[in-house]
Formats: sequence, structure tokens, C-alpha cells
Amino acid sequence: MKLRISNGRVIDPSQNLDAVVDLFIEDHRIVAIGEAPLGFDDAEVVDASGKWVLPGLVDTAVALRDPGYSQKGTIASEGRAAVSGGVTTLVCPPNTKPIVDTPAVAALIQDKADEAGMANVFPIGALTQGLQGEQLSNMVALTDAGCVALSNHGHDIASNRVLSRALEYAATHDLLVVFHPDDPSLSEGGCAHEGTMSTMHGLAGIPETAETIALMRDLLLVEKSGVRAHFARLSCAKSVEMIANAKVAGLDVTSDVALHNLLLTDEVLKEFDGQFHVLPPLRSENDRLTLIEGLKTGVINAICSDHQPHEKMAKVAPFAATEPGMANVEVLLPLALRLMDEGDLELAQLLTALTYGPAACFGLEAGSLAVGSFADLVIFDSTEKWTWDHTTRKSKGSNSGFVGEQMTGRVCQTFISGQRVYSLS
Repeated sequence: MKLRISNGRVIDPSQNLDAVVDLFIEDHRIVAIGEAPLGFDDAEVVDASGKWVLPGLVDTAVALRDPGYSQKGTIASEGRAAVSGGVTTLVCPPNTKPIVDTPAVAALIQDKADEAGMANVFPIGALTQGLQGEQLSNMVALTDAGCVALSNHGHDIASNRVLSRALEYAATHDLLVVFHPDDPSLSEGGCAHEGTMSTMHGLAGIPETAETIALMRDLLLVEKSGVRAHFARLSCAKSVEMIANAKVAGLDVTSDVALHNLLLTDEVLKEFDGQFHVLPPLRSENDRLTLIEGLKTGVINAICSDHQPHEKMAKVAPFAATEPGMANVEVLLPLALRLMDEGDLELAQLLTALTYGPAACFGLEAGSLAVGSFADLVIFDSTEKWTWDHTTRKSKGSNSGFVGEQMTGRVCQTFISGQRVYSLS
């Protein structure tokens, strides 16, 4: 099948491309930009006049909740939500039920994703068996089964010896390890950033040191082992400084930040709304601004949705008793564009952090519209105003502090390998 995306503003930071040009697609890939190749006279034409044509977004943190937690979400429901938001490639964590610590579970997730026919799904495998932090998983077998990285996903590995051995083994086989730096002895029982707001409202605080002490340990062991490392969901200013120093020292490290930590601070906790209960917590304005600066300077490589769908009752409780997490994957792009509207990031910087930046972190062939790339792309109306509410929401999860807000910008169509997987109309 031949396809021509016509008259759209093609914006692709991987090529420093921002121009009104046509894209030509054949056999699942981009075959030309601008001038039509021979034999395209009979191609299907999609008119993108007045709209942006972007690489499909790459999201490094989308919990699909499947297998095991179908009341919160499924691969089909969250994949549908992802493509409706322009996310064509997503990485999912290992904390399913059963946990992704065997090749069979990794294969099951990918098979169900293929059956759903939505986003490209890449699982992360468990670093230790059952995420228990004791026995190493079969990392090579998990990688052979399609896992793009290994992680203990916020479950503590109390023994530095066990963690060191895991990293040395991963380094030997050139495997990527994803860290969620947190010292549970400092964060346990906490639900909000430790500061004025948590004190005033009687909420148990999580100090920045819960993240930075764990991060320092992890960086020292990364340096010792030489492993490739990705640090997920940084939340505080000191962490940005530490990652910057690690890069200067030559460590092979990348990092990401959740979008809500770039848009919000702990000031929103005044209303005790459990929709804003997230981990790591929303922190101070200084932390928020430093995270943005980390994106500008390339210290932080990617913005993720940290999509964690929950059923309605998971958020119907006093703030501290609610389950943490937001479900924002389907509005990742319009929410992210608020950072541009507010002057925090330029468009190219923002799109880099949503496309080929995260793809490079995980070694994925995605996030670009260069000739030869898979034709994963989004047609986006940057001016449409609409309300994201329970009538327009696609995710099975009902939890987000942004539900009910007016959005500017909406995904019109999403293509994966040249096949339309979502259309607004």
C-alpha cells in the first residue's frame, strides 16, 4: 500500500525538519520527503493541510495493568488511549501479575499487544525474581523474549551486594537497567513532598533525600559496574545536578521526568485531591524549574506520561489512603505543549523529549520520520480546543488531575507502520 501525507507542516527534530512538505509511505516505511518518488500516482492521499505531522510519540512509562489488573486497564484499553494521544511506541513496567520475570510473561504481553493492534509495546523485565530483590532474574532470556531493559521498578534491593552483582551481570551482556531511585527507609509512609505544604496540611512528607541518597548509591554502583543505566522519573533539583555530574564523568546514563512534575508543584495539594497523589511526589517550584532546565541542557533526555490507570474507587479516600498515580497518556501532547505556551521549552526541545530522545534511551527504532524509518506518525491539530472529560476519555483509568480541563491541540489521526490505527472522526 502506498500513502501520501499531503500539505502538512512536518516537524521532526531528529532531522531538524520543520516545513510544509509531503511524506511518502510504502511497505510500512517512509520512502521520500518532499518530492514524490516514481510510481506514487495512485497512492492514497491524506490531506493534512493546516495541521502538524509529527513522529509518533515514544513514552517510556505506560502501565498497561495487563495481565493481572484488568479492573484498572488492559493492553487493549490503554493501547487505544495511547494511540488516541499520538503515542505509537510505549515501554511498560514489569509489575504485572504475574510479574515479568519469565520469557513467557514477556511474550504474553507482546502477543496481546499484537492482537490489540494498537501501539508498539516493549516490556521491561524484572531485574530480580518476583521483584523481591534477592535472586537475579534470567536477564538474557528476558531480553531474548523482547524485553528492552531490566528494572526492579521501585522495589528496593536492600543488599548492595545483590544489586552490584545484578549490574555487573547486565553490563557483561550490555543490557540496559532502569532505576527508580528511592530509599524506602526515608519515603515509607509518605504521600507528599516534605515541605511547607505537607506540614501545614498534616501529610506525611517524602524528603528529597529519599531520592538523592538512593541515586548516589545507584550512580556509584553504575560507575563500578560500567552498566548502561536509565534513571526514571526524577523529581528534584539535586537529582538533576547529580545526573549532570555523572554524564560529565563519562557514565553511560540517561534519564526521564514525568510530565506532571514539569507542570505542577505541591501547591495543588491544598484541596487534598487524591488525583494529585503521585510517586515520586509533586515537589517545589525550584524543583520544577530545575527539571525543565535539565531538559533544556540535555541532562534529562525524555518526558513520559507515567501513565498509571486506576479504577474510580482507588481515588475515593482521604489523600494519603488513595493509590498513587495519574492516567494521562492520551493527553500527553496537548499537556506538554503548555510548557511551550508558558515559555518553558521551545517546540523542538519539547518534541525531542517526546520522540527520538526517549527512543534513543531505550535503543528503539522510533521517534523519527527520516527516510527509511517506520511510518509511525501523528497528524495533529495544534489549534483545536476541546474538553477532556469522561465522554472523551479513552483509558479505562478514571484518575487524573487534568480531567475536565480544556485542552488546546488534538490528535486527528495516528499511523503505525503506515497503517491508520486511530482517527478522531
